[in-house]
Amino acid sequence: MPELLLQLFTPFFFFIFFLLPLFFFFFFLALQKNHKKVETHSSTTATAIPKAYPLIGSYFAFKANNNRRIQWLSDAVLASPNVTFTFHQLLGEKSIITANPATVQHILKTQFSNYQKGGNTLTTLSDFLGAGIFNVNGENWKFQRQVASHEFNSRSLRKFVEVVVEAELNQRLIPTLNDSQSQSKTLDFQDILQRFAFDNICKIAFGFDPEYLTPSLKDSNLTKAFEDAHIISTKRFREPLALVWKMKRKLNIGSEKRLRIAVSEVQEFARKIVREKKKELKEKASLDSVDMLSRFLTSGHSDEDFLMDIVISFILAGKYTTSAALTWFFWILSKNPRVEKEIMKEIREKSEGVRVYEEVKDMVYTHAALSESMRLYPPVPMDDKDAMKNDVLPDGTIVKKGMSVAYHVYAMIGLSFDLKGG
Repeated sequence: MPELLLQLFTPFFFFIFFLLPLFFFFFFLALQKNHKKVETHSSTTATAIPKAYPLIGSYFAFKANNNRRIQWLSDAVLASPNVTFTFHQLLGEKSIITANPATVQHILKTQFSNYQKGGNTLTTLSDFLGAGIFNVNGENWKFQRQVASHEFNSRSLRKFVEVVVEAELNQRLIPTLNDSQSQSKTLDFQDILQRFAFDNICKIAFGFDPEYLTPSLKDSNLTKAFEDAHIISTKRFREPLALVWKMKRKLNIGSEKRLRIAVSEVQEFARKIVREKKKELKEKASLDSVDMLSRFLTSGHSDEDFLMDIVISFILAGKYTTSAALTWFFWILSKNPRVEKEIMKEIREKSEGVRVYEEVKDMVYTHAALSESMRLYPPVPMDDKDAMKNDVLPDGTIVKKGMSVAYHVYAMIGLSFDLKGG
């Protein structure tokens, strides 16, 4: 009997495990070659909604535009009815990307409780972010947000500017730039701003000074580890199937091996910050200033793993969003000398030897220029949520439970230009 079953099912298994994958392999290969031709042309026109195929969706169109995915998805969204684009992925999976203001309000406000970080996002980022604020939902998210919000009230913000930023500016950033100018050295300004932001967030949030921005601009294994952990974790989302990165992680090979090493180094740094803060709180009856990490500890949350995840998440937020906003600002300023001239004029007029906080709060033109820069080039151009239950968006798009719904902030800028006729 077993022999008979084997004879009967051998052709079936041969077809399923050999011929069928082989067929799809050549089918995918042919489509990929075709898409390379199509996308090379469409990258210059950048207007068409990508064609979706059975089983593979728009995977190859996405892959061909991987180096410009934010712009490519923006083009697709703006070309879609109601500026809401249904992205067809592998094996029939679908996700929704929108720039419709009413839909964005629906996701982030009206039906906020229905759109949370989904299981796929939580799993994909868990190795790096753990249970930090960017990788949790519900009460855990509310608690972390509530504690962190104390650092952004007017009093804390003033202390931040007057004590931390002013010292970082006068003692590190300006001397580094002056040193470069005197020696006619070329600097990677984005790297400088990332160092600046890294030091600032560590000092204001944790009372810890990593001393990353110094005139020597020494390389740091830690920041390289942060970069690797950030990039590799993000690239997990771009794998054709989650199974790909999960298998690489299981086998400890390739990018997943590098991620494991990078995360280990980042976690050790975060643990060091937590341990030093615990020691400081134990030795001192009262601190000179209360930072965010101290607030978490004094609220009864002393678990080292939990605090480690919080430290990593806030470093990630402070380093990348601040440096991205500043990098775009100075880049766009270099393209608009008239605006640069007006800003320099305002700085000279408003700088009267008072504290930096008092100076900058009256610089209306500079504030407007920075705000416009962030509007045109948002530091976080996209974000996504998963639907907890079935829903219908204001534009009529049907959302199934578990479906990813992303709002494309950068595409909303293009929409505003279209509405203005610009």
